[in-house]
Amino acid sequence: MSHLSESILHHAASLPEGGALSAKGLLHLGARPAVDQALSRLVRRGHLLRAGRGLYTRPIRTRFGSRPPTLETLVEGLARAKGETLVPHGAAAANALGLTTQVPVRTVYLTSGRTRTLQLGAQQIELRHAPAWQLMFPGAPAGEAVRALAWLGEAKAGEAMRHLRRVLPPSALAQIADARTRMPTWLAAQVSRLIAHA
Repeated sequence: MSHLSESILHHAASLPEGGALSAKGLLHLGARPAVDQALSRLVRRGHLLRAGRGLYTRPIRTRFGSRPPTLETLVEGLARAKGETLVPHGAAAANALGLTTQVPVRTVYLTSGRTRTLQLGAQQIELRHAPAWQLMFPGAPAGEAVRALAWLGEAKAGEAMRHLRRVLPPSALAQIADARTRMPTWLAAQVSRLIAHA
């Protein structure tokens, strides 16, 4: 194995599970063509997994063999590596909050970056570019609620807001209310009505 390949593997080992590697992030180790070739060789040998165009991650070694990292850890690693905001799609948020019983068939995340698809073995993750108001409060109940409302749409928002008033903590409702100016008019109106009747 070449010195460059060993250096890439050493760097990959320093990342947490699901940590994302890209050729651009490894240019301190060598010239771009050499880094690209080394990454391709490491994928062929099973030391790295290709997750998307120019994106790699290392497999997790267990006593039962190797497996890809979980989709959640890959998404977290990608968000760290690219500096993007990545949050679960509104359909998943609506299901988690009890607003629908539909379970999403595909794994979809909203992103501040460009729309693209990641492939990790047989698993596929769709990343869809979304407006900033749908990406607010990542990892918080208030953000999940906003994304769920965006997915449900204007016609179902009133009923959903009444449900959210019962299940969300007051702090999350206050966060949603404070963010009204960043929302589309139809959603800001629903939030305002919720506050007026609280």
